[in-house]
Amino acid sequence: MRALIALLLIALTLPAYAEGAKSLPKDLQPVPEPPAAPAGMELDPAFEPQVTIIKRGEEKVEEYRIGGKLYMLKVTPPHGVPYYLVDQKGDGQFSRQDNLDSGVRVPQWVLIRF
Repeated sequence: MRALIALLLIALTLPAYAEGAKSLPKDLQPVPEPPAAPAGMELDPAFEPQVTIIKRGEEKVEEYRIGGKLYMLKVTPPHGVPYYLVDQKGDGQFSRQDNLDSGVRVPQWVLIRF
């Protein structure tokens, strides 16, 4: 019965597939290479995250920094699930998160520092 239904569905889709194959243009050109980045737009290595791995016994701590500022820690205990300590406001107060994708986060950018 399932084989009959599968054959029927394939038979119904063949005319649509054949019509789509006829409508393709014959003079297709390859997609050109993207242009090079403008001068001065190269990635600054200072904005690349720096990861430092520290092992204390069987526990492993990964420190994530951008521009020398610590913004996240990943703690992997010897027996258990890894968790994260994240500085969300940039004030040095870390909050624990068991999963980084735990919900919707509003983008927060620093516009002006006094």
